[in-house]
Amino acid sequence: MDESKLRKIAWVGDHILRKPIRGIVLRFQGLGDAAMKDAASYAELECGDAGALIVLPYLGPWYWMNRESRAETDEIVESLYKIFKLADDIPLILTGGSLGGYAALLYARYAKRPVKACYALFPVTDVKYSFSERPDVARTVYSAFRGYKEDMEALFIEHSPLSQVDKMPRIPYMLVHGALDVAVSKKAHSDPFVAAMRARGHDVTYREVPDLGHQDLNTYALHREAIDFVKNNLKK
Repeated sequence: MDESKLRKIAWVGDHILRKPIRGIVLRFQGLGDAAMKDAASYAELECGDAGALIVLPYLGPWYWMNRESRAETDEIVESLYKIFKLADDIPLILTGGSLGGYAALLYARYAKRPVKACYALFPVTDVKYSFSERPDVARTVYSAFRGYKEDMEALFIEHSPLSQVDKMPRIPYMLVHGALDVAVSKKAHSDPFVAAMRARGHDVTYREVPDLGHQDLNTYALHREAIDFVKNNLKK
């Protein structure tokens, strides 16, 4: 993929870099988000200042990190290393919220390049549960898996981080989930995923927030910890 195509299918934040690139940070979009990104957030500006190349792949509003989305993300990542002439030891960090947090976790499982760290805010981890969790979800899952030969049970397993725990990479993870979340249940998604990961010896930081719903982080401390998690996993 050349640079012209890359910038058509992803937002690339090289214009906010203030230091040499010390890591690629992919941020995945949430369910239904088809907007073109036009500006960096304050958190992204701080990470860019520290040498993080922030990239948001435009994978579509109902992508559910399906096989096509994983292949496209692989292609985007390879293009970034080539276009910016990055050494293989420049780390790849994954982030996102809701479907984006789910995508970060699932892509960590399947990525062609090694992943250095993964941050997920209120992520889906069990697609089968999510399928019936809200009335809007099923049609998006059917859309993402349209044309696949496998039955839905097999596809749920392939696409659920909770079902892929035994194959998740040994990297630092950070999850944040609020007890008031009624869109993605903390008890059905993050709680069992974190328990299963820790039972297998994974390095998982888990922030359980009693007064947080399905919304952005509600304290400076949580924002600070999320930013520092990314910055601390950049190349030293």
